[in-house]
Amino acid sequence: MITKKIRVYGIVQGVGFRPTVSRHAAAAGITGSVCNKGPYVEIFAQGEEKCVKDFLERLEKQPPKRAAILKINTEDVKEEEYGKFNDFQIIESEKTKGEIFVSPDIAICEECKKEMYDPKDRRYLHPFINCTCCGPRLTILDALPYDRERTSMKEFPMCPDCASEYEDPATRRYDAQPVCCNDCGPEVYLTGREERGRAAIIATRKMIHDGGIVAIKGIGGFHLCCDATNEEAVQRLRTLKNRPAKPFAVMARDVEAVKQECLVNEVQEEILDGHQKPILLLEKRKKSADSTGLCKFVAPGNPKVGIMLPYAPVQMLLFRYDDGIQMPDYLVMTSGNASGAPICRDDKEAVEELSQLCDLILSHDRKIRIRADDSVMDFYKGEPYMIRRSRGYAPLPTMVTMPWKGQVLAAGGELKNTFCIGVDGRFYLSPYVGDLEDLRTVKALQETIHRFETLLEVEPEVAACDLHPKYNSTVVAEELGLPVVKIQHHYAHILSCMAENDWKEQVIGVAFDGTGYGTDGTIWGGELLLADYHGFERMGSIEPFLQIGGDISAKEGWRIAVSLIYQQTQDKEQTMEIVKKLNLCSEPECKVILAMADRKMNAVTSTSAGRLFDAVSAILGIRTKSTFEGEASMALEFAAEAYEKEIWEIDEPADGESGPDEEKKEPEDRLIMQTGSLIKYLTEKKTEGIQAEKLAYIFHQKLADLIICGCRKIRKKTKCNCVALSGGVFQNRLLLRMVEEGLEKEHFTVLRHHLIPANDGGIALGQAAYAMQYIQEGK
Repeated sequence: MITKKIRVYGIVQGVGFRPTVSRHAAAAGITGSVCNKGPYVEIFAQGEEKCVKDFLERLEKQPPKRAAILKINTEDVKEEEYGKFNDFQIIESEKTKGEIFVSPDIAICEECKKEMYDPKDRRYLHPFINCTCCGPRLTILDALPYDRERTSMKEFPMCPDCASEYEDPATRRYDAQPVCCNDCGPEVYLTGREERGRAAIIATRKMIHDGGIVAIKGIGGFHLCCDATNEEAVQRLRTLKNRPAKPFAVMARDVEAVKQECLVNEVQEEILDGHQKPILLLEKRKKSADSTGLCKFVAPGNPKVGIMLPYAPVQMLLFRYDDGIQMPDYLVMTSGNASGAPICRDDKEAVEELSQLCDLILSHDRKIRIRADDSVMDFYKGEPYMIRRSRGYAPLPTMVTMPWKGQVLAAGGELKNTFCIGVDGRFYLSPYVGDLEDLRTVKALQETIHRFETLLEVEPEVAACDLHPKYNSTVVAEELGLPVVKIQHHYAHILSCMAENDWKEQVIGVAFDGTGYGTDGTIWGGELLLADYHGFERMGSIEPFLQIGGDISAKEGWRIAVSLIYQQTQDKEQTMEIVKKLNLCSEPECKVILAMADRKMNAVTSTSAGRLFDAVSAILGIRTKSTFEGEASMALEFAAEAYEKEIWEIDEPADGESGPDEEKKEPEDRLIMQTGSLIKYLTEKKTEGIQAEKLAYIFHQKLADLIICGCRKIRKKTKCNCVALSGGVFQNRLLLRMVEEGLEKEHFTVLRHHLIPANDGGIALGQAAYAMQYIQEGK
């Protein structure tokens, strides 16, 4: 007889790990115990050598469906040390310091779905059905180890039947912390009305069916919901939310319904119907004018639609219930928040912020401890390409194999904020918080930081933040009472890409985005950096231009377009003539911009690639203004992609017009990618009547060429052969592909993002990585 002490690290809490271990022990015929220690699960396995070996094999090859085992440590112990075990027991959780991994929330599993729709099952139509394989985790968690008394389910004592399942190793709910039923679990209700339970669900379904809008509390917050096939309902929601064009997320009844509207490949289907259930950006099917289905106002002018499947039981009940109401196959399911504010998570917030936006509020009495917006995922070359990392993914850590020791906190950026806690080589990126221009979001950031510090048991040594002195994220970091390390925005983007790819060497960083505060006090955004974890050097940028009009210039691309044209002509009359031909703005508006440019009034020097895209979109007559961030740039990308598709179909050479290739003298401090010449070329060709889609494609192609050429020059100078691509502009998959493939042809190693967003939702990871290196060097 032998005895082994086994420690299992990874996502081993809240995934039915201990019950699975107990079943494997019974099957292998061993005795011992299993205990949840917080950072790991500790097992004692005692028995004949072959039985213990069989048990270990089962443990490695048949873990619970939702577990993620990162490592297993096994050591022999003497029997006299721990005594003889008479049976196999699950021991009460004990608290231990060490590596901590918190499970994200898990979408409803197939077994629970079957039970929920089985009239003979005692959980028939139960809005909170769950088991060891599915249900809320992070969003209900107060502290670790993950046990019911440390979650918001502690307010709901188990009935005798649920308690019996919870304690019986043979059941699917053995040791399932949120277990409950219709008799003992949380309850749904309509705020400000009498309906509860069944009556509340029927009233909600009827309201949606009749064209109304309902705010619905889910796992990580509220959604605003309406019939996505009803043009009037969708238009009304757009008007109420003051959201004229930004796409709405859609929830579909099932995979078949998604396939009716979208093109879905095998990889996408697996993720769509997997246990994380993010919003997937899928290509719309071409449909006839009279076909039913999603209305055109869900994602106007967009070749894709963001679509997901129900992941909470209450969402499934919206589609299918025993009340005879025929529900649509598609529901708009957009974040329930006032513009700029974080997603609402309790009745008080919902009543204050959403009452004016909806006809009913369907809530429930299970408290949400941590907000978790839906994750949003695109696809690139058949692989997931994350746009917003939140529910289902956060707070799984990014692991970096640098020999780092210490604890840091990074406050993230101002837009698309997430924060990051670094512990040694593990970096826990938070769920999506939001844009920090709104003080409610700032408060949500402060609350969530505090809760994460408690959950992960950390006391950070330093706080990292952006270099911008007026960012609210910077203020949050400065108020923590810790030494503060400030990191330049684009450098943080590149470090984020390096950390995700676990890359340790120096890179040429291509950081293209909307705005970042530069070390010289100007606006950066189209940068070539030479970077590693110790620091960076600015090696190049796009051609600087005057960004005129302050914040409004980010929404009105025509302003940047006028400025760029003026920069090329250096002549007011000529500029006004071109502007008139392009129909960019009125004559008085043009005169104002030119006067501001001459006087440098409300004008800053900028190398923002995001604003360059907006300007080109305006010059080509695609979009002169944006109603949401990135609208003009996205429309430019869609136009270029449509042209590429067209030339592939007719097999025309992709080059078309050759575009500008001239070189200009560069300043001594850095190389300049000649985007000014590109603007001049596009302006001339557009006034000659060349197709906008073709010019959009040429713009992408030539910008990619400028980036590749810049990287070649830097390699020649530095011998650095690895390029990291980051920043929100690289959400543009056409530019990403052109740059990546062009660099690979030049034999560069190319790093790009995968499950960490290229946009500002990922920069906290880069900030945290720098801060971790900073404390190693004892600065």
